[in-house]
Amino acid sequence: MTTYLLAGGGTAGHVNPLLAVADRLRERDPEASVLVLGTAEGLEARLVPARGYELLTIAKVPFPRRPNRAAVAFPARFRESITAVRRIIDERGVDVVVGFGGYVSTPAYLAARRAGIPVAIHEANARPGLANRLGARFAATVGVAFDGTPLPGARLVGMPLRREIETLDPAALRVEAAAHFGLDPSRPVLLATGGSLGARRINRTMVDSADAITAAGWQVLHVTGAKSEVVDPDVVDYRMVEYADRMDLALAVADAAVSRAGAATVCELSALGIPAVFVPYPVGNGEQRFNAAGVVSAGGAVLVDDADFVPEWVDATLLPMLSDAGRLRVMAEAAASVGFRDGTDRMVALVDEALGEPAGAAPAGA
Repeated sequence: MTTYLLAGGGTAGHVNPLLAVADRLRERDPEASVLVLGTAEGLEARLVPARGYELLTIAKVPFPRRPNRAAVAFPARFRESITAVRRIIDERGVDVVVGFGGYVSTPAYLAARRAGIPVAIHEANARPGLANRLGARFAATVGVAFDGTPLPGARLVGMPLRREIETLDPAALRVEAAAHFGLDPSRPVLLATGGSLGARRINRTMVDSADAITAAGWQVLHVTGAKSEVVDPDVVDYRMVEYADRMDLALAVADAAVSRAGAATVCELSALGIPAVFVPYPVGNGEQRFNAAGVVSAGGAVLVDDADFVPEWVDATLLPMLSDAGRLRVMAEAAASVGFRDGTDRMVALVDEALGEPAGAAPAGA
């Protein structure tokens, strides 16, 4: 029996691809032991047990950014984290560590190295995080979601996607999806979303442009997120929801999208061939702009700065795009040309390679 230790967490960007790979490993070999390493504070604390996996936790020990008391305590705390992971590896007979970035990945990589077991890494963002930059130096295999991601030995595998996205057939689900959201399946739908917490600029501009977009013949499905500051404009053909519990149906009914450029969102829209307007999150290291670069360069999406996504931009740029069916078809084909639906299988193949097994085969002795 093979024992996998999947390390990652903190955000959905780390947890969701981890769970996609975990599910595939379990589907392929129900006898395998799939363990997840995370923290008690991250999103994984809720999502991992809910999916039926054992979550093993260690302390969250972020790298210090400035000389302070936490920086003084960091070396000892970090060594303790490595020791804790090494204990897990030894006691549970772990055969391979599969890392997805985040606070727990660095001690997991170093513990695996000390234990002499292989490491396989997946990097979801075009701009890799510190943990994966370190781990990639000695990992057996490294998979990335975006072409050109600067990691040693990186191979393009795409994003491990949820099974319901991998196998999504928009045409077959369109009537069901439209009914779920109270939309007309015979008319085009613009999906607008800023993620689970929402995006203030996207929310405000979409509401302010509700009349103009619907007057152009489009329906709008607006997923505001949990911290929205806007109210429903009460416009015919405009559906506002705080959260879409069936995001697969939202994607199935979407003919175009406006969204942030988080790695998972970019990869899902591209895989499904949905033309998009990406409005990158304006704070941070600029990774969202890099995430969208490939599909924008291919012609499958348009990029607009957060400050520029205003009703005037909608009138001047978005509405002409939505009114040009030929352009949308070309954009859809371009998006699909750089998207991957098989990122999960590609990443699992790299895990097999790290173990020294033929790609696609359950490890020997499983």
